[in-house]
Amino acid sequence: MRENRQQVTRQKRLGYDVGMSTDQVQVFGNTISPKRVAQGVRLRERFARKYGYVEGLKYPLSASENPTVGPFIGVHNVVSRQGGAALDPEKGVLVGTIRMGYGHYRIAMALASAVHSMGLIPYWFDLLGFDSPGARMIRDMDKWYSLGSRVSQKSRLFNRLLWDPLMGKWYKRLEKNYPVMAAAALFSDVYGEIPKDMPFLASHPFAAHGALHAGLKRVVNVIPDNCPLGFHLSAGGIQTVQSPSAYFGFRTLKGMGGRSQTPHGVPAAQLAMTGHYIDHELAANAVLDCEARMTRIQAKAPRRLLISVGGAGAQQGLIAAVLGELMPRLRDKSVTLFINFGDHGRIYDAVMKAVPGARELATHHTDWIETAWFAERAAEDDLPGGLHTFLNNDIYAAVYTTNLLMRASDVLLTKPSELAYYPIPKLFLERVGGHEAWGAIRASELGDGTQECGSIPITLQTLRLLIEEDDLLSMLCDGIIKLDGMGVYHGAYRAVELALD
Repeated sequence: MRENRQQVTRQKRLGYDVGMSTDQVQVFGNTISPKRVAQGVRLRERFARKYGYVEGLKYPLSASENPTVGPFIGVHNVVSRQGGAALDPEKGVLVGTIRMGYGHYRIAMALASAVHSMGLIPYWFDLLGFDSPGARMIRDMDKWYSLGSRVSQKSRLFNRLLWDPLMGKWYKRLEKNYPVMAAAALFSDVYGEIPKDMPFLASHPFAAHGALHAGLKRVVNVIPDNCPLGFHLSAGGIQTVQSPSAYFGFRTLKGMGGRSQTPHGVPAAQLAMTGHYIDHELAANAVLDCEARMTRIQAKAPRRLLISVGGAGAQQGLIAAVLGELMPRLRDKSVTLFINFGDHGRIYDAVMKAVPGARELATHHTDWIETAWFAERAAEDDLPGGLHTFLNNDIYAAVYTTNLLMRASDVLLTKPSELAYYPIPKLFLERVGGHEAWGAIRASELGDGTQECGSIPITLQTLRLLIEEDDLLSMLCDGIIKLDGMGVYHGAYRAVELALD
């Protein structure tokens, strides 16, 4: 009975409306069935046993500057150890994240950059940065996510029947995701030493769940993508989205109820449409960078193309096909190609092996300081054509290298992941998971990216147009300039302001 009362108290604090038993749970006014509530209890207990959760275990917290991206965006890593620098509750803003692909890290970096631009201290709170049951649980989940992403690019049958529906539909219903929300209480132990009034921005719902279960009061759940899913919600905090269509999806919870059921939507007071989550250094220079692109177009300078390999390491064959198509232009230096392989040495080796002559032709960048210097010089100076590859085992360098190279690039070739929202002309490669389709739809309608190119032939056709002709690239640059004037790329600032309010 005592355990039951404790659970009820915790759920009330999170904004769940409950009666005196756990079979009367409501989330955003939607009653969760006793079956799903019981599943949540069982899932939490099973994970607690499997990953060694100990109730009441304390994690002392301290912070130190991140050696990779700290000099750029002021990030301080939060770690569990005694005797380090204490968190500053007056000037500090916590940015919660996990690695599951690169997208959530990318959003977290944008938020940290916005925090830093406001004269505050961004504290990087990575759930995988602790030796905790939650970290072990997430690592197991990420193994399956990464494997599924890679298999989906090799098997169209697997992608059509399983992976695409899984990513775009199976996580949609709110009640179906309730057991995960309940089990996320296991993440809360590492939050115990955080002041309850300290602003907390979460780039993944797991980070938001953990903060809310721990009793933090100023939690902003920064929702990714443009595909509303019940999985993304975290009751009790403020939910932010990047687009009007996502706002409508969560405001109504359209398609997230049971069969023949019209659910209660997220209340307006708990939902905000901020715009795209973009790093300060990219948002502040969006117009200048497009003007530089237009100057290069007029000067007939070699097109600068950037390919960013995703965090799951998918699309190896597609990247090799693009590189093979460009090899004659790279040899005669009529095109410049940057490929950021992130921390995927295996993908780097496979692509170099698949395209004869690429390894010998390329300039390889593996030192972080040299990479940052090269990117800065490329953004400011003329650059001859050729192939440049980037590889770094440091996860922060793996993600942030793309940010540094964006300012110097004319076109970004990417799957429609979180990079779909960035202020650079984009050629969209085939998606990895159904949820990504809506990123390409958003960008193509706004006018700063192409439609999704769902096959190698249409990808190569679009690539030739962007290299050989000027109209499409000029249109995308004009679109970015107009969108910047509308504040579309200022979502990170607004999310931070919500946490500070």
